[in-house]
Amino acid sequence: MAAGLSTPMLDFFRRGEVARDVRLLAAQGAIAPRPLEQLGLLMLLSSDHDNEIRETAEATLQSLPKDLIANFIARSDTPTELREFFVRRGIEPSNTPAPDYDEPVADADESGLGLEGDVEQKQQSFMERLASMTVPEKLKCAMKGTREMRSVLIRDPNRLVASAVLSCPKVNPAEIEAYAKMGNVSEDILRTIANTRAWTKSYGVLLSLVKNSKTPVALSLNMLQRINDSDVKKLATDRNVPEALRLGARKRLTTPSK
Repeated sequence: MAAGLSTPMLDFFRRGEVARDVRLLAAQGAIAPRPLEQLGLLMLLSSDHDNEIRETAEATLQSLPKDLIANFIARSDTPTELREFFVRRGIEPSNTPAPDYDEPVADADESGLGLEGDVEQKQQSFMERLASMTVPEKLKCAMKGTREMRSVLIRDPNRLVASAVLSCPKVNPAEIEAYAKMGNVSEDILRTIANTRAWTKSYGVLLSLVKNSKTPVALSLNMLQRINDSDVKKLATDRNVPEALRLGARKRLTTPSK
């Protein structure tokens, strides 16, 4: 999408790879990622081929406070396509851009997770139910569950569910670094983390990605340029990383700096 919003979860919707029940939930505002991503979802679903989904997304958009949208589309990180969508709907950017915060603009899901008790009890109940959970239920846990739930769902074989974890408003930098170290997450997850500037500003995330043998080598070699010399020296002899990365590390150590 030129000059548009692109996230892994949005891309699933854009490519038509999301089941109707999940699209309907998103149109209702019951799948609640970060604000700009949710507005992008509603924008996409307002032109869905399914009449009910299209009308539901339109109703959700109509229910959002216009001043709230005006503040969001005034932000510098609002994609051009999203801003123009709302301008065509008669909402102009305000003079007071919305501050940085991660709470969704709409949250129509009031059913809860159905996981009662303290954190430990919730996790136990979650693990017991996981095998029989539907995709919508997993998405709900990815968006609203505990950190422990997210650490399980980031490895879910359903790529939409795993990607939804990265869209969760609650996910924090420490969790992202932990995901970057995992050898049992998909390449898509590692690629998304590597391509998200806000996350790779963290040296811990950067180094974890480079050291992870599942990170695509082209990305690792590119990020290698930002790794400090002491860690590059370790990478040059690390048998747990791809040979191409070890060779890249050795080359950097023997190439005079400009």
